[in-house]
Amino acid sequence: QVRLVESGGGSVQPGESLRLSCDTFRYTFGGSCLGWFRQAPGKERERVAFIHTGSDNTYYADSAKGRFVISRGKAKNTVDLQLNSLKPEDTAMYYCAAEGGWRAQGVECSQDSRTYTYWGQGTQVTVSS
Repeated sequence: QVRLVESGGGSVQPGESLRLSCDTFRYTFGGSCLGWFRQAPGKERERVAFIHTGSDNTYYADSAKGRFVISRGKAKNTVDLQLNSLKPEDTAMYYCAAEGGWRAQGVECSQDSRTYTYWGQGTQVTVSS
């Protein structure tokens, strides 16, 4: 069965950086999207960033543009999320998610969480001074 495992979260001060990783198991890259979502206590799940695993095209929520970078990881079948210039409002549990269906490379990744079939357990990011 498909499994996603996030890592890299932690506690940092405002302005610092973190690099999150999503290791996938038994998930086939090439024809679908992987993405990151986050959820803070008492708030709804929020979209962050997405990548098509075939084209490597990337897509970002407005809150992530210019500060966060999603990319294929160095290890096979991993996706990373570089978090730069972190702010207290970035504090949340960050989840990796993967589509279960096929998406052509020229089609933009969905940013709707309902599109994503597989989810990791999350990694906590805390930003405070």
